[in-house]
Amino acid sequence: MTEIQNLAKTGKLKDGTEVILRPMTRNDREPVGDFFARLTPSVLQYVRNDVSDPKVLDQWFEQLDYDRVFPLLAFKDNKVVANGTLHRVSYGWRKHLGTLRIVVDPEFHGKGLGTLMINELVELSQEFGLEKLMVEFPLRAHGALAMFKKAGFSPRAVIEGLMKDRHGENLDIVIMVMDVAAHTGRN
Repeated sequence: MTEIQNLAKTGKLKDGTEVILRPMTRNDREPVGDFFARLTPSVLQYVRNDVSDPKVLDQWFEQLDYDRVFPLLAFKDNKVVANGTLHRVSYGWRKHLGTLRIVVDPEFHGKGLGTLMINELVELSQEFGLEKLMVEFPLRAHGALAMFKKAGFSPRAVIEGLMKDRHGENLDIVIMVMDVAAHTGRN
C-alpha cells in the first residue's frame, strides 16, 4: 500500500488552481461518498453504478483491486473533485485494452481537470503495458467529446439509441479509442 500512496502528484488547472491526484485508498470512503452526494441527477445518470446507495460504495472499498480497476481521485482542499478509473483484465482477448471512466465535479468543468485526469490515466496505462484505451459516453455530451479528442482519443463508432437517459429517452453512444503507444511516442 505504501507504493500506491506515494503516487500522489500535484496538478495545475487552467485557472491556476492546484489539485492533488492520487490513487483511491480504503481510507477515502467518506470523501468519495461526499463527492457523489454533491453531484446532480443529470451528472449521476451517466455513472454506471448507483453511487447514492452506500452499499455500492462500501463494496467498492471492500473489493479494491488495483490490478482490475485503478481508481484515481483529484482532491482540492481535502475534498474529492474528480474520480477516474482505468478498468482492465489480465487475460483473454481484451488484456491489451483498458477502459476509462471519468466524473468531474461540475464546479470544475472547463478548467482542464478532466484532461488532467485522462492524461494521468493514459500515463498509467502505458506503465501497465496497455496498448489501447477505450471510452464510451452519450454523443450529446459535447464537453466530454471535446475533452477526449483533446487528450488524443478518436471517435470509432456511434451506436444509435443504445442507452436510455433518466427520462427513458434513447441516447446515441459514441465509442472513442486511443492507441497508447502512438500517443505516447513509444515504439
